Amino acid sequence: MILIADSGSSKTDWRVIHRDGRISQHRGVGFNPYYQTSEEMAIQMRHDFLVNLESEIEEIYYYGAGCSAEKRKEEVRTALLTIFPKAKINVDHDLSAAAHATCGHQSGIACILGTGSNSCDYDGRSIIDTRPAPGFILGDEGGGGYIGRKLLSDFIHDEMPAEIKEELIKRFHLDAPTIQDHVYRQPFPNRYMASFCSFITEHKSNPYCYMLFYNSFQDFFKKYVFKYKNYQDKKVNFVGSIAYYNSDILRKAALDSNIQTNLIIASPIAGLTLYHQEIL
Repeated sequence: MILIADSGSSKTDWRVIHRDGRISQHRGVGFNPYYQTSEEMAIQMRHDFLVNLESEIEEIYYYGAGCSAEKRKEEVRTALLTIFPKAKINVDHDLSAAAHATCGHQSGIACILGTGSNSCDYDGRSIIDTRPAPGFILGDEGGGGYIGRKLLSDFIHDEMPAEIKEELIKRFHLDAPTIQDHVYRQPFPNRYMASFCSFITEHKSNPYCYMLFYNSFQDFFKKYVFKYKNYQDKKVNFVGSIAYYNSDILRKAALDSNIQTNLIIASPIAGLTLYHQEIL
């Protein structure tokens, strides 16, 4: 059997291709080797459904956030080996997953707008260019952590509409000390900040919330898409919950920036499954 994983910082989509052609699926927590050790990832994986498959999986294709550097790939590979010591394990960047799922065998630009953000220029076979992705403190423009951080900063500085602030207090019991504790003292501050994006999406008819997304998408274009050669002539694809659930705003921002928007999908896992079925 073959195990396929598409992992971001917040969630992981797993697919199992069984010997008889059946496909089973599972959604679990996310992993990122920049923020977790091999041991921490392995412990979490053992709490997931994977332990029930340890003797059956023959090959693993894992695509994950934070897996661009070989050192980080090895940390994920080490975690998986603790559960699947006999399996052949392939670890690749989540950008490859986005490119395979949205571009297939055609050229184009593939972007990730989930908890974090990233992008690449793809020639139909491989990634030919990419931009730095320095993480949620130094980057991640257009991603959930970036947008949520702006919301929380505006909350603290009282720079948002009164009705939005009142709703945040009512629903989340927010105050400045609570925000600072989660951001500076609790684990996974990027997940915490990104968690507020569902609230912003619910209220995107409010001009303030709409512009949080719109301006963040424009920031993403400027930092990433605009820097690819002849980007105006290429179809630009998007993967991730932030892109998918706010596709109306994303398409408008792209149109205003002379960007040809193509596919916008929530997750690449279905496309990845088809891709690996084709090459079996």
